[in-house]
Amino acid sequence: MKPRSAAASGRDFPYTSSTTCYIEVHGNGTVTHGDQRAAYERAVAGESRLFAVWPGQWSSDLFEIEDLDEFAKALGIVHDEERTGLKEHVHEVEWVNDPYQDDNPRSQYIGIDVTLTCGCRINDLRTFAAQMKEQRGWSIATSGGWGSSAVPDGKTTYSLRVRRKSLS
Repeated sequence: MKPRSAAASGRDFPYTSSTTCYIEVHGNGTVTHGDQRAAYERAVAGESRLFAVWPGQWSSDLFEIEDLDEFAKALGIVHDEERTGLKEHVHEVEWVNDPYQDDNPRSQYIGIDVTLTCGCRINDLRTFAAQMKEQRGWSIATSGGWGSSAVPDGKTTYSLRVRRKSLS
């Protein structure tokens, strides 16, 4: 039985799902898994092929990753402004303490409300967190919930959790 096509699923393929397992088959037949960035680079160089196992409710399906560009964009190996909503530039950011969060001074994290005045929007929290770590030194929590609210004038505010000591 041949593997299914991940590209046929388009953007609906669960590239970032925690249950999707990537497998790399090297030219010499060795099978490995793990470092997606390195696997992507080898696949682009023609040294290996990438596959994904996507578990279903009753069985798992094997997919071939033929569209390496889509794979790289989905996993953040290559920046995708359309997917993330974020340009690759220094963001203009306004932030205030979230007035609805319990501000326990002993807590490592604090809730903040962030507004991007540069015109970007946050569609991918991990990408925004990486950009803010680089630009401002912020350690934004990516494992918990976050949200946004918009007002009629188009201004969107994002509610995030940030390591207290990293805010400047």
